[in-house]
Amino acid sequence: MTLSPHIGIIGAGISGLRCAEVLIQNGAQVTILEARDRIGGRIHQSTVGDHVVDLGPNWIHGAGENPIMTIAEETETVMYDPEGGRHISYSRDGHPISDEVSTKVQDFVWTTIAEAFKYSNHHGESIPVERSLFDFFCDQVQNTTFSDEEKELCLDACRLWGTYVGDQVDKQSLKFFRLEECVDGSNFVVASTYKRILAHVAKTAIEKADIRLNKPVTEINAPPRKPQSKHQVTVTTATGTIYNFDEVVVTCPLGWLKQNTSAFTPALPPRLEKAINDISYGRLEKIYVTFPQAFWHNNTSTSTTQSQNTVFAQFLTPSYTTHPENTEWNQECLSLASLPSPHAHSTLLFYTYGSGGAEIINRLSGHEPSSPEYRDILISTLQPFYSRLPGYSAENPDCVPVALLATQWQKDVFAGNGSYCNFQVGIEEADIDIEVLRSGDGIGLSRGLWFAGEHTAPFVALGTTTGAYWSGERIARAVCRGFGIGEVDGMGVKDDSLPSADKL
Repeated sequence: MTLSPHIGIIGAGISGLRCAEVLIQNGAQVTILEARDRIGGRIHQSTVGDHVVDLGPNWIHGAGENPIMTIAEETETVMYDPEGGRHISYSRDGHPISDEVSTKVQDFVWTTIAEAFKYSNHHGESIPVERSLFDFFCDQVQNTTFSDEEKELCLDACRLWGTYVGDQVDKQSLKFFRLEECVDGSNFVVASTYKRILAHVAKTAIEKADIRLNKPVTEINAPPRKPQSKHQVTVTTATGTIYNFDEVVVTCPLGWLKQNTSAFTPALPPRLEKAINDISYGRLEKIYVTFPQAFWHNNTSTSTTQSQNTVFAQFLTPSYTTHPENTEWNQECLSLASLPSPHAHSTLLFYTYGSGGAEIINRLSGHEPSSPEYRDILISTLQPFYSRLPGYSAENPDCVPVALLATQWQKDVFAGNGSYCNFQVGIEEADIDIEVLRSGDGIGLSRGLWFAGEHTAPFVALGTTTGAYWSGERIARAVCRGFGIGEVDGMGVKDDSLPSADKL
């Protein structure tokens, strides 16, 4: 046992920063190796027009027992609940759906989502691995008394669940849909961005950890421990610099792990590699489109289908715009004009996913955001959608975008060329895979190598910022317990700021 172990953390995202905080609080020496020239990982901001926006997470999912919500409140981060806002849906031919039918469709979607969670929980053992979430939607809609047109609208709307998981619903496993259930409570848009939340989580690491930026890791050598000899884990970076640590916590995204299992020496246990390969990685992207004025907001139209304060708009399986064959082209956008002052701005935030999101990002490949080509690609792609919104006129200069910005996580090698874990059809042991990822199949204890990140979170927080935070916290506790540092009793490290062990 060393009184002050030197722990290496690979990755300065939310899980790595929280892990560092707990380790430092309990007396460990911490060095963080970060591939980027900044901290935060996917929590990152940029500007569109004159406004700062989140490129990564911009929601807090579940306001129940959620540490990210607590931090948001402590840092006076401004949040917004869009639940009561106006929701417009457009049918395949581009016409707005009536309020009555739209309400019926949305009620079906969310009721069926809740029923799918229950069905997956209660019948998971018997559900065939090839059954998809979309199959469940198809079955349920046939049990309704809806017209054929309403049933079609329901299924089209169900496809937009892809904006939550980053890929098509017909690829999502029904057997393991229960693993997508979130923390209880409302979902909030982070109106003032994640900037203060990140600063709060990073404070201890910035002050007391040795943070090395621009240090992509190429090799991690974690040999088995030998009795009565000092154990070290060796990490090599792209420049050939070698670091030695007592133990190492790997917080790299799942996509990075998929592409870099060969970086580990000795090789990772076969069951751990299988878990990494089995779990799917999403393709969620955001596109910000800013206008001189929010022409769709506070529109004076008296139409019941185009009333004031549009917050959400959904464009269902559009036939009025061209797109590649066999590519989902559904779109959903959130109006940032609805955010509370002073954070409101005349911007539509489009969420793209799966094959459609990949197509848009591929179109942008090689073009700088400041280039005319970049602007033309995004306008030609999205104009067929925002031109359907109330108040639009091609002759009105307020309806011409003045700024556009698209995330490109699928082109980001340090993000693992994607975003967030999910569970697709064909996976056979997703719950066990997650447990193996959490435990590292025992190599934390045997080789001093640990894994954290949103893909190792509790089931209720997989794929979320909250899950990443909890995962870093859990591993820090395990490391402290192993070295006997901090306040220790029979249950491990004591820290009143940590959730109960069963939550982790």
